[in-house]
Formats: sequence, structure tokens, C-alpha cells
Amino acid sequence: MEENNIPKKLSIIIPAFNEGRTISLLLDKVRVVELPEKMVKEMIVVNDASSDDTEQQIINYQKQFPDCPLLYFKHPKNSGKGAAIHTGISNATGDYIIVQDADLEYDPREFAILLKPVLDGFADVVYGSRFMGGKPHRILFFWHTIGNRFLTFLSNMFSNLNLTDMETCYKLFDARMLKSLTLKEKRFGFEPEVTQKIARIKRIRIYEVGISYYGRTYEEGKKINWKDGFRAIWCMLKYGMLKR
Repeated sequence: MEENNIPKKLSIIIPAFNEGRTISLLLDKVRVVELPEKMVKEMIVVNDASSDDTEQQIINYQKQFPDCPLLYFKHPKNSGKGAAIHTGISNATGDYIIVQDADLEYDPREFAILLKPVLDGFADVVYGSRFMGGKPHRILFFWHTIGNRFLTFLSNMFSNLNLTDMETCYKLFDARMLKSLTLKEKRFGFEPEVTQKIARIKRIRIYEVGISYYGRTYEEGKKINWKDGFRAIWCMLKYGMLKR
């Protein structure tokens, strides 16, 4: 939908830490993806002090595609995925904001699936669930899946939502609503914190859609671990039960 012939803008925040192997491929996918209703893109890459060639890959990409709407920010020291997302949010100028991991686990061509409930006027926030619908889903770790479902259960208990996948990367937000939140978590605690806080906004309309998931193993670069799971539980108590 357009107002005064000005197309809506989607800000795509891409936190990156040691993703030199995949970052260029991911940027290619985001650059060429077509958005519905003539929406425009804003790609915001935040390099969280990578020690590999992530930065050089991004700089080379900017030189190769000078017309690509790509903004680049770099943290002087590693601060965590949540901190990178905070940097992206503060610099986003779009009407809507979505987070896109720098690996290849999620397919940017599915942005349109998440945008549909928003553009149709039904939703303010849309979660992309890896556990619903008929999209491809790589089979990986049993206990990792159990952990995700348990964290989602706890999140739902405190937020009074009925999400199937709280930990998903794909969360699409109305930018004004997201920017109105005071977010504190600097690592993977971003997911439970933002869920608890967004759920407390009066008359918020949250939807969920099924998405694909091309997960990777730890050998392939997956970074979240059991310690982050315990932190997520603490975040649920802190921002859910204690409403910090």
C-alpha cells in the first residue's frame, strides 16, 4: 500500500559475526528479492567485530554493487547479536523492520509471506514459524528442537500468546512499535525480551506464518548454545514475570 505515491520501506537488519563464508551469498539473495506492492528495501549490515574476512566481503560487495541500498556498521568489539540488532534498529528508516541472519538458514524470498498480513491491514507484528506449515525444514537436533519448544512454552505462559516458535529469527515489526521499546539484551536474549515487551503493547496484533528453515550444524557455523538457553529462561522471568 502506498500513501501519496511514496512506497513503503522494509529495513532488513543483518547482524554478522564471522560469516565471511556466507555473507556475500546472503546479500545476493536479499538484493534481488522482490517485495510486494512496490516496497523498497534498506539493507543494514552490522559487523559485530568479526575476526575473519566478513568486513572485506561486505566492502567488496558495496564496491561491486554501488547502487545497492546497503548501509554498513561495525562494532569495535564483539557485543552479541542483540547488540548488533540494537544498532540496526537505531539506524533503520523503514516503515517495517525484519531481522535476517547472515547465514543461509532463512530464505529472504519469504519476506513477502511475512509482509502479507501487515500489508493487508491485519497485523502489526508477524513471526515466521519453523514449526508450522508445509515449508522445507532441515532435520537436525532433537534436544535443540525440544529446547526451542520449551522456551516458546515459557514465553507463551508469561506473555499469554500462543506462538509456536518464539526463537525464530524472522520477526517482522511495525518500525514505530519496535523503536518504542527499550531493549537491553545484547546476545540471544533479544528474542524472549522483545517478545515479552511487544506482547504488552495495548491492542497489538501479532500473527504467525509458516516459513522454511535450512538449519546448519555447529560444524557449519551455528553459534547459539545451551548457555544461551539458560539466559533465555532468565529473560523470560525477568521480562515476563517481573515485567522489567
